[in-house]
Amino acid sequence: MKPYIEIIRELREDHDLNQQNVADILGTTQQVYSRYENGINELPVRHLVTLCKFYDVSADYILGLNFDQKSSKK
Repeated sequence: MKPYIEIIRELREDHDLNQQNVADILGTTQQVYSRYENGINELPVRHLVTLCKFYDVSADYILGLNFDQKSSKK
């Protein structure tokens, strides 16, 4: 099981975004977002929800519980 810190970094990189881009989407700073990717701070649920909607993936995917990227809202 891959930790969510790796998954959120991979999603960001796969979408050709930098940490500042994602921080802007979350309404936070690049420094705070960097702390999520480095596992220093836990990702708040409100940011998890925002990332799921932005990347169109399920929370289970980001949390490493399911390898199917697509959200189940289809």
